[in-house]
Amino acid sequence: MPNIERRTFIKRAAAGGIAQLGGIAQAPHGPKMARAQGTSESAWPNRPVRFIVPLAPGGGLDFVARVVGETMSRSIGQQIVIENRTGAGGTIGIETAIKSPPDGYSVLVTNDNVASAPHILKLGVDYLKELVPVIQLARQPLALAVHPALEVSSVAELIATAKRHPGLGCATSGAGSNQHVLLEWFAQMAGIKLDHVPYRGAGQAINDLIAGHVRVAFLGPTALIPHYKTGNLRLLAQSSEVRSPNLPEVPTLQEAGFKGLVLETWYAAFVPLGTPAAPIARLNAEMDKALADPASGKSLLQTATEPVGGSAEQLARVARADSEKYARLARELNIKTN
Repeated sequence: MPNIERRTFIKRAAAGGIAQLGGIAQAPHGPKMARAQGTSESAWPNRPVRFIVPLAPGGGLDFVARVVGETMSRSIGQQIVIENRTGAGGTIGIETAIKSPPDGYSVLVTNDNVASAPHILKLGVDYLKELVPVIQLARQPLALAVHPALEVSSVAELIATAKRHPGLGCATSGAGSNQHVLLEWFAQMAGIKLDHVPYRGAGQAINDLIAGHVRVAFLGPTALIPHYKTGNLRLLAQSSEVRSPNLPEVPTLQEAGFKGLVLETWYAAFVPLGTPAAPIARLNAEMDKALADPASGKSLLQTATEPVGGSAEQLARVARADSEKYARLARELNIKTN
């Protein structure tokens, strides 16, 4: 599908049937509530629960969904089915969740694309008005990685190389992703030109980075860390406010001289607008318990992913603040996604 047609399709699909509500959806409301009237809230869960993951297997989001899902499945006595609905910068999966039955059995497990995509992809919609927050699952920095053949060991050396070779290719897991935003923000602040090389997910991007087909990447650390530890890749910087406990030797971009250049990935669960309050509360409690499980926490921390948990209200504040941040960055960076 041509890019123009694809953008039109996305906008129309996302806009269809949307009620214009203020703020982030917090409670059952409107027509979806009527469809959910027959649901027995107290019986939840009496069948498998579907986690809709809008990005491909092999990346940080998919890993978080599977870690939480496995632990939660044992707790609730029901299977958690992971459904990767990829495409269009993660918006296909988000829209699938919005249109799913509001009964507590369809859960969107997403990254911050839910806050960024409407602004970066210029969709003209606000997903946060069509989804009810459940819980923030985790957060992690993004990482600036290079192939050893590039022969750079610091951000300063990378900038010098990029100035000698304008248009150096830089991989991300997709056009319009937070990695793409970070790439453009970094390049602008550094005064360099990096050619964006978008992939459909982190798996293929890392394969090409390891093979040397692309020499630079902004990606989540989950799939990078094993190759970094074996010396097949170098990590030059991370994008968090402070260094991740699992990457204590990797400086932040702020430490490399880029004050205010902070952009973390967060992972969270949402449900369709109109989902009854009881399943939402139970989902929050079960996911919070899964995140507190020592084995789950250890698995996440090994990939520089910090479990978070907490209330739905906490997630709502984080999501809205990032939505405003991405709206500003979309204006200032004029990011091209086609």
